Amino acid sequence: MTAWFQTQFALQAQTRGFHLVTREVVSYLDEIDRIQTGLLHLFMQHTSASLTINENADPDVRVDMETAANIICPESMPFIHTCEGPDDMPAHVKASFFGANLTIPIANGRLALGTWQGIYLCEHRNHGGSRRVVATWHGQPKASER
Repeated sequence: MTAWFQTQFALQAQTRGFHLVTREVVSYLDEIDRIQTGLLHLFMQHTSASLTINENADPDVRVDMETAANIICPESMPFIHTCEGPDDMPAHVKASFFGANLTIPIANGRLALGTWQGIYLCEHRNHGGSRRVVATWHGQPKASER
């Protein structure tokens, strides 16, 4: 038997940059502890922010990620789509590079992230606001839940 769960939530508004949100995401996954083996899928419902997994210990990594993203896609590029400001089109490009979704294994009721891994909200706009996420998880329930 496979159990399925789904919820929608809004991550707190963040300034432009890469923000560790693992604890915030997990706080919305009430029934995850019921899953022995499964998968979590996270889907960001926006085109100017993204999700990724990276270093969770040294905050310098988040600064360097923002620096690298801005070098790869600077606001100074000659974009045509500029009606929402100079940070809008670069935000769309960066969101496509990093992606709108993640799939993370679940093991014994917890996310099976590596020791140094965390979930990032990549906020590519100067003032993006709160970001909506759909979380869907499923898997084999623990023996005590069957």
